[in-house]
Amino acid sequence: MSSQNFDLGGVVVATTLPFKEDSSAPAGLAVDWDRFAEHCDFLMNNGCRGVGPNGSLGEYEALTDEERRRVIQVAVEAVDGRGIVIAGVHGTGWHTAKKWAEYAKEDGADGLLLLPPTIYKATDDEVVEHFTRVAEVGLPIMAYNNPFSTKIDLMPGLVARLAEIPEVVAVKEFSGDIRRILAIRELCDIDIICGTDDLLFESLVVGADGWFAGYPNAFPKEAVEIYDLVKAGDIPSALKIYEQLVTVFRWDTTIEFVQAIKLSMDIHGETYGGPCRPPRGPLSAEQHAKVTADTKKALDFIASRKV
Repeated sequence: MSSQNFDLGGVVVATTLPFKEDSSAPAGLAVDWDRFAEHCDFLMNNGCRGVGPNGSLGEYEALTDEERRRVIQVAVEAVDGRGIVIAGVHGTGWHTAKKWAEYAKEDGADGLLLLPPTIYKATDDEVVEHFTRVAEVGLPIMAYNNPFSTKIDLMPGLVARLAEIPEVVAVKEFSGDIRRILAIRELCDIDIICGTDDLLFESLVVGADGWFAGYPNAFPKEAVEIYDLVKAGDIPSALKIYEQLVTVFRWDTTIEFVQAIKLSMDIHGETYGGPCRPPRGPLSAEQHAKVTADTKKALDFIASRKV
């Protein structure tokens, strides 16, 4: 399968996962499945291309195996064919990642988001084997370059090697280096997906094909509008919205991005964010105040457009 027949254009949201208090659950927090389904439905109703459950924003590392599989099942059911479900299948090695990929395929996911091996700093050859083995499952794969979390940087030359695997149809770029987009484009034919919310505008202008997004959990309508305006060539209108939201978008690249995005969701009030499971703790008082101020700045702008 090639990128030409698997459309990743649009805004695919790396979904947060809601929890509710339950003393019998891990860390006293159980997954709130009803709210998660409602959130996926909310995103689709606001024009998103699809959802990306079981990424870092979905706290997959904090889930039991049973929970992690059910996340995909609930997302597929909630999306109900209106868009795509790109399941995170990250693992310490290809043997674990392939297991999650097999489950995702059985449960109806349309594609996979795959990090290089987590924890272990693999060589380029080991990274290629990792993706090759998971590709045997037969679903389209979006390679995820997040050198901050994995300590493995999928440099353009390595991306070109991965692009030789037919199932690897895209790369989610989170290096923060805008030059990567053109560098990758020069070496191979693969969809380049922006993974950095506060480089979204710049990435699209340079030629990114899609956005695998975090902050659109809180602001899906405006996120889709930015994307659509850039793709339509209306750069000034897109920039006018983006420059008012980029302040809060910057929290997407902080250590506390999950807590920040969930807080922004709660402040906005259209969908539920809630607490995080360990190891993520609450924001500090200073961080809470800053996220609140940045979110209200965005909301004030959104409100002003409705007047």
